[in-house]
Amino acid sequence: MPTLLIVHHTPSPNCQALFEAVVAGATAPEIEGVRVVRRAALAATAADVLEADGYLLGTPANLGYLSGALKHFFDQIYYPCLDETRGRPFGYWIHGGNDVTGAARALDAITTGLAWRPATTPLTLTGTPTKADTEACWNLGATLAATLTAS
Repeated sequence: MPTLLIVHHTPSPNCQALFEAVVAGATAPEIEGVRVVRRAALAATAADVLEADGYLLGTPANLGYLSGALKHFFDQIYYPCLDETRGRPFGYWIHGGNDVTGAARALDAITTGLAWRPATTPLTLTGTPTKADTEACWNLGATLAATLTAS
């Protein structure tokens, strides 16, 4: 059974709401045959990444960059996972108060370096999450899970 690893940093109610929507989409009853593993960014390990078949990454934009927790995650897993995870599908969501450009640029650079394959358009969200934002997060989770069932 393929495994989807969701690595997240959710320090605020807004980030938590988006994370919950992603998980709801990834675990939707109509998507069968995918194991969904959730790990906080500071708890996720290289073993978690190596055991997964695809990835969803969630972070707030802090001071124009991705969260220190998600950066720490990548610092820990980058070289141990570099060769083994090439070509695996991934997606991400970023939430910020007003600008997430730097965080998106960083995530794009890191995942390009890992040679992970984007499975869908990333979500970059600002302000208080709307119903459309949470629906987009649900769709993100469902898309990544469905991608793994088709692999």
